[in-house]
Amino acid sequence: PTTGDKVHIVTISDLDIMYGGYDEKKSITVGNISVSESLSAKIDLDNLVSRHCAIVGSTGSVKSNAVAIILSAIVEKKFKSSRILVIDPHGEYNFVFKGRSKVYKINAGDGENELYIPFWALPFEELKSIFSGNLTDQNKDYFREKIVEAKIKVNQEQSLGIAKEFITADTPIPFSIKQLWFELDDFERQTFRENRKPETKTNFRIKGDPENLISNEYEPAAAGGGSPYLNHQAKGILGFLDTVRMKLKDTRYDFLFKPGDYTPDLNGKCSKDLSDLLLDWLGGENPITIFDLSAVPSEIMTSISGTLLKIIYDALFWGQNLNIGGKEQPILVVLEEAHNYLKAGENSISSKTVQKIAKEGRKYGVGLLLATQRPSELDETVLSQCGTIIALRMNNSKDRGYISSAIQDELQTIMELLPSLRTGEAIISGEAVKIPSRIKFFKTANTPKSEDPKVSEKWEEDKTSFKEDYKKLVSFWINQKLKD
Repeated sequence: PTTGDKVHIVTISDLDIMYGGYDEKKSITVGNISVSESLSAKIDLDNLVSRHCAIVGSTGSVKSNAVAIILSAIVEKKFKSSRILVIDPHGEYNFVFKGRSKVYKINAGDGENELYIPFWALPFEELKSIFSGNLTDQNKDYFREKIVEAKIKVNQEQSLGIAKEFITADTPIPFSIKQLWFELDDFERQTFRENRKPETKTNFRIKGDPENLISNEYEPAAAGGGSPYLNHQAKGILGFLDTVRMKLKDTRYDFLFKPGDYTPDLNGKCSKDLSDLLLDWLGGENPITIFDLSAVPSEIMTSISGTLLKIIYDALFWGQNLNIGGKEQPILVVLEEAHNYLKAGENSISSKTVQKIAKEGRKYGVGLLLATQRPSELDETVLSQCGTIIALRMNNSKDRGYISSAIQDELQTIMELLPSLRTGEAIISGEAVKIPSRIKFFKTANTPKSEDPKVSEKWEEDKTSFKEDYKKLVSFWINQKLKD
């Protein structure tokens, strides 16, 4: 406008022209335009999913509510074959989508499904990283080679029909990690009557049991260098193998090493295969699948979340020409608290996989929705690929600057509003909206678990004598569960 131009009061019909015009079948309503509560805030669903989206905001800006509202709006469209996958590190959404989702969780409760991630489906580097202890490059290759041999043996014995030359340590073929541990451990412990003569192996003192992770014990080697002799071909990896045994016995890792029907016997045979697992995860009747990772040990959270994403992305990539592939049946992957396992500068499997989805997912029908309170900690590549940015209240200047760099230059001044936004308000810009908008999200009926407690109300309640509850607390802690 220039000096002398006429000024007009904006009417509802004017605003409707500016903000409206969406195809009802292809859009979702998530709230109201802040300047007028009678105007619905709509988002183009196709661009939201296929061009990726980031929801950012400080703690208390109700990001989880925004995620819940967007997903609920999609579910309410009642598409026949919508697919939404939520990676939930803190178990916030189990109750929010009750009756509309399938929840996978370690130590599952009523209405939940046990989360199993078979160890044999993990890439080699992620499987090895679960076990502490350093291996030399030579011994790492030795360990990798033995895993390949175990998978090739299973392929031959069970006639899986996979060409031998295509089998690697990353190929998702079941094998017995107990049997592998037992054979590697046994080789390290063997002693011999005559030096460098394998046929003179000493007798057992105690016969081991691979199923129960008990080592074979042989006559001890002579202290002075005489008979019995140590195995001169041993790799010196007993320390590493002890960490393998400890992890296999640790009940916190049962979801990996004792994954129900996906647990191989000592011959590598399973009741169910990877196709059954993918059918459970991706082919259910409920539109939303939630992976509650709250009980995953923190030291492997990055590895497990990345492995989940890689399994799913690889499945959709190789199934791209099938009816269940992402092109025919697109999927929206929601990464809650993305900053926890997408650290900038990390070369982890989660970072690499999400970068790959951000760059190439559109071609294979895989969309991303990131939710984070610390966008400055995210990998820059991933954020730059998000076609839609939904920014709630944000107080940290570093985070605001990071978001400003990800949006178009003409919207820089609007970023100055972020610290003053009300709770539940957001500025949304990008490909999923016609023009940048300041909106107020609806309030979800079932609040996520991250919702702030009403302190003044809770402190009014009489809770002075709860001795039994403290006993239960310790019991839950020890047994790794949240309720009876």
